[in-house]
Amino acid sequence: MKKHLLSLILCLLFFTVEAQYVVSKYRVTFTDKNNSPYSIQNPAQYLSPKALERRARQNIDIQNNDIPVNSWYIDSVRNKGAEVYTVSRWFNCVTIRTTDAAVLAKILALPFVAGIDSLAESSVKKGVKLKKRKDTMDGINSLDGSFKNETSLNSFEKPEPVVAADIFDYGNAYNQVHQVGTDFLHNLGFRGQGMVIAIFDAGFYNADSMVVFDSLWINNQILGTKDFVTPGGDVFSRSEHGMMVLSVIGGNIPGKLIGTAPKANFWLLRSEDSDSEYPVEEDNWVAAAEFADSVGADVISSSLGYTTFFNPDWDHTYTDMNGKTARASLGANIAASKGILVVNSAGNSGNNEWHYVGAPADAENILSVGAVNKKGVIASFSSHGPTADGRIKPSVCAMGEGASVSSISGSIMSGNGTSFAAPVIAGSVTCLWQANREKSNLRVIDAVIASSDRFLNPDENYGYGIPNMSAANLILNGDVIHNFDAENSMTVYPNPFTDAFQVVFYSSDTSAVDIRLIDLSGKVVYEKLAVKRFPGCNSIIISFTGELAKGYYMLKVISETNTFTSKIMKI
Repeated sequence: MKKHLLSLILCLLFFTVEAQYVVSKYRVTFTDKNNSPYSIQNPAQYLSPKALERRARQNIDIQNNDIPVNSWYIDSVRNKGAEVYTVSRWFNCVTIRTTDAAVLAKILALPFVAGIDSLAESSVKKGVKLKKRKDTMDGINSLDGSFKNETSLNSFEKPEPVVAADIFDYGNAYNQVHQVGTDFLHNLGFRGQGMVIAIFDAGFYNADSMVVFDSLWINNQILGTKDFVTPGGDVFSRSEHGMMVLSVIGGNIPGKLIGTAPKANFWLLRSEDSDSEYPVEEDNWVAAAEFADSVGADVISSSLGYTTFFNPDWDHTYTDMNGKTARASLGANIAASKGILVVNSAGNSGNNEWHYVGAPADAENILSVGAVNKKGVIASFSSHGPTADGRIKPSVCAMGEGASVSSISGSIMSGNGTSFAAPVIAGSVTCLWQANREKSNLRVIDAVIASSDRFLNPDENYGYGIPNMSAANLILNGDVIHNFDAENSMTVYPNPFTDAFQVVFYSSDTSAVDIRLIDLSGKVVYEKLAVKRFPGCNSIIISFTGELAKGYYMLKVISETNTFTSKIMKI
């Protein structure tokens, strides 16, 4: 078998040299972890206290794939003349760089090497340029976000009116935060404090010197950085895409942009090479996930996707999009098994011949996020499901068309892409999990999906629809969300209320409802007519600005077939 693999490697080297490219990066997989100085019984040697705490809280056992790769195996590969790039304990392998077939032959002959796979090419002739992907936007590969030309704040449409007294002035980011109910969590005091988010991207250009991130640096919320593409590299001198993603979660300029988890802590990890497109980047993604695991990250926010590559021989097919084939998808599921809540963008291929979600968005136990506009209408570019094995994807949607993000200059601009929808959700679920720390990552995901407006009728475009973090919080707290059409019942929260309350219910009907608030004399003091319903979880907020007197009221929600009545109290 090894002789056969070596023959293939030699042939590939010869062929690619003739074609002006030579395979330069490989994955070397080992047979075992024998004679390791580490053990399952003493995980504190290789996992941080926070990583161990995350596992303990969710009753997750330490497993063999947690044990580091045998360092003697790594040194042996390096001593044969290869440059070692990344190491994966989950897959018991390393990625290496070499263009020397003799080096590969020596490595393959090692008794503990199970096999070698090619991952990337390099040009062997100056001036040769690789052709970019057809679906690349603005020269960014694999990053499924795009952005319009820089726009001044005054050119934005005015946000929808604030429906309650918010702790933050979100500015132009209000719509993307409010659409998924994250402002409700912020008002309760859950803004990401003590939580750790790892962001995977191609770089975070100038994020170390921009006003929008001042509070992150002043409060020591940036825990560190790491470059898996160019080990030891400066992530702040690379692509601006990750900086924009970070602004959606952690940005903090009151009146202009507030992120969905502005008080969270962050690891900024570069796993994507924006200048090329090869399978090695999936290995980089896994390396970043393992690092995020080891340092105790709670949430991974990844706006990356993999379908096609510069060399079509390595392209994924739709059949591969089953959550069990692509390397990044396998890694995402392993990360989930370690108790990390993984959020990944669905992709921007909705208008292309390939219109399906890519890897790792096809992974089963993660939240894959599609893009909608501020009115909740799916963006045409948002990638579709289902997965090859018939699962609903995307999982949920958030605002990724006309999203508010920071530009390189620090002004706020409009951005398009599921790259920006994913961090809206990543920051939101961080706050939700902060409010429900005793729950597992998968339980939080289930609640987010159950809170979505198409939960009862998901489809290949919206998935389960737009979630509502307030409703998800009720679900995680054990509240029963009733089906109005079947049970003629709803959840009214909070009751008593001060300036606002919400009516939460499932609906199998999509006809509109009328909402009335009636005082004890029988007078209608508030009326909201023809409120649209969705075939899933509905969360309707009723707010007041102080003109409503304290006391008891009768709430009525009226449909064509049912009337729900509840006594509520304003304090």
